[in-house]
Amino acid sequence: MAKIIYTHTDEAPLLATYSFLPIIAAYAKTAGVDVETRDISLAGRVIAQFPDRLTEEQRLDDALAELGELATRPEANIIKLPNISASIPQLKATIAELQSQGYDLPAYPENPQTDEEREVRARYDKVKGSAVNPVLREGNSDRRAPASVKNYAKSHPHSMGAWSSDSKTSVATMGHDDFRSNEKSVVLDGDDTLSIVHVGVGGEKTVLKEGLEVLAGEVVDATFMSASALDAFLAEQVAKAKADGVLFSAHLKATMMKVSDPIIFGHVVRAYFADVFAQYGEDLAAAGLSANDGLGGILGGLDALDNGAEIKAAFEKGLAEGPSLAMVDSDKGITNLHVPSDVIIDASMPAMIRTSGQMWNAAGEQQDTLAVIPDSSYAGIYQATIDDCRTHGALDPATMGSVPNVGLMAKAAEEYGSHDKTFEIPAAGTVEVRNAAGDVLMSHTVEPGDIWRACQTKDEPIRDWVKLAVTRARASETPAVFWLDETRAHDANLIALVTEYLKEHDTEGLDISVMAPAEATAYSLERIRRGEDTISVTGNVLRDYNTDLFPILELGTSAKMLSVVPLMNGGGLFETGAGGSAPKHVQQLVKEDYLRWDSLGEFFALAASLEHLAGYADNARAKLLGDALDRATETFLNEDRSPGRKLGTIDNRGSHFYLALYWAEELAGQTEDAELAAAFADLAGALRASESTIVEELLAVQGKPADIGGYFRPDPEKAAAVMRPSATFNAALAAL
Repeated sequence: MAKIIYTHTDEAPLLATYSFLPIIAAYAKTAGVDVETRDISLAGRVIAQFPDRLTEEQRLDDALAELGELATRPEANIIKLPNISASIPQLKATIAELQSQGYDLPAYPENPQTDEEREVRARYDKVKGSAVNPVLREGNSDRRAPASVKNYAKSHPHSMGAWSSDSKTSVATMGHDDFRSNEKSVVLDGDDTLSIVHVGVGGEKTVLKEGLEVLAGEVVDATFMSASALDAFLAEQVAKAKADGVLFSAHLKATMMKVSDPIIFGHVVRAYFADVFAQYGEDLAAAGLSANDGLGGILGGLDALDNGAEIKAAFEKGLAEGPSLAMVDSDKGITNLHVPSDVIIDASMPAMIRTSGQMWNAAGEQQDTLAVIPDSSYAGIYQATIDDCRTHGALDPATMGSVPNVGLMAKAAEEYGSHDKTFEIPAAGTVEVRNAAGDVLMSHTVEPGDIWRACQTKDEPIRDWVKLAVTRARASETPAVFWLDETRAHDANLIALVTEYLKEHDTEGLDISVMAPAEATAYSLERIRRGEDTISVTGNVLRDYNTDLFPILELGTSAKMLSVVPLMNGGGLFETGAGGSAPKHVQQLVKEDYLRWDSLGEFFALAASLEHLAGYADNARAKLLGDALDRATETFLNEDRSPGRKLGTIDNRGSHFYLALYWAEELAGQTEDAELAAAFADLAGALRASESTIVEELLAVQGKPADIGGYFRPDPEKAAAVMRPSATFNAALAAL
């Protein structure tokens, strides 16, 4: 029987799954398609790491490893919902919740001292950061706005803040002594095994990483960020924000760059509160309160210190005397520096640009902002966008074009920071990348505290990336731009490879070019203002950034993108948008039984999954289901059935009901399969006749707290009861 794997993830997408999956399973079964789930949630991944400590009933198989293996096979058909890319605070909170639920899990060792603690830390490290995506992405990324969504955005344009030509908002970036400027890159002549070695000033050698297997043609990069240069840069930006009267904000990605960016975030916290750390830094360190975990974690631990009140007062003085901080939640006093995972660059920067180039201050008012992005690799794309808006005004969703993306990501390509090749350097010396023969391929002179990292990009994904770019450019008759900078070491190597591999394809009549990221941004914005589309062909990090930046400006959200990963061995991975997992939506559900999560991305992914399955398994009914779902989704948008923003309107559950209704009506009305039409005619009739009753049942539960039995690991029965409150709708589905 043909099979679709639907992933069980985290937060709002997980809760939505309890409502939507029964619909999917019921409809898919009519085409002989089984829908199975695999638990790749943060809690599920933590549990899978400790089978030796848990009861048989508590143990979970390593579903992520299973799906990683499946992704290499042609029968793979995986729908992947957003999951938590765990920061350390999130991981600790998950562990605490699981412990409270009776799971015998060890505490997270902050500073492991024993072999046992180091072994526990190594297990937990496997689930930190962007641990899921590199495993599943055995293909490159094809992300674009479906025509129905783009048309809807044009006819129902979302709000865009007006831009002033005298806006003080700007981006601050290092431009020297950072990852971009220190980068070195080599292309391997043959298969090899590399090691990373730290050589101290006295000649003593410490192996940081060994047994690193690489293949012929693989691109390997190494670079570092100077800690002293970072601190000097940050001190300048704190002073500049104060002098210019703008908000100070830092924009990093402590979730995906799980080693480097929390360290950089800690530097930002220490720079802002320089006087506090100068006076009390030793006290905080002795108490295990790390700036890397954010201001929130420090303040939460001060009660246990004898001089905690004194230190808290010093922090309050620092806030009062320093530049105004951008706020995550003005009402609750949560600043940009409270939690490293609260301000994720790919979401926070587009939101700021959409909101007149402003963020929120402590008074809950918008204010011009200094956006601090320490590494200069991609900071220029945001400055170019700010410059364009300051010159030409806000973009117009009713007329603007689109910037779809073809992203290099297969086989963990360019996975900066998400791996075990990033190190905070303990002592002065040199870090060397050596081959098996002991030859030094790359080296950097480093100082204590510098952040050194390396990454790999295999040749096969690069070839596939170029092929996918040509395929998309021809299919959509759209210009394609490779966002690569010839003055950067890694990009220079990629430009040479792209130039060579383009010769293997028919590019006659296609507009394919190479531009540095800031130049490509300006070019794409110039075209977008004319209503023209431009494919951005990017590496992995820019794939992440661009598939938020442009969709948030075009569509108001990145969650409405069609995200397809054509797996290199013939299978398909269908991702449900780039919008994260919306923790605030879960908080609202628990508080007032209302879930604002928009499942539009799931609708698009499911339609593409059914279409792929129809071709692979020669399943005509799956094709009918997918085509009908596409038409139903367009009706869904035109009828404005997405979740509302406040109580008394339909939420995520109501949106699922209407999608099911329109989908059933489309299937009942198709003429290619009479038996299928008859089956859905009964359901469509029942749902239409009971529409008012079902909506009443869905609305009736709103306004009071909802018990789902856990945040990171909800109780399945409680969550299902909360997310399926309409007995009438449930009975109609069961009848199908």
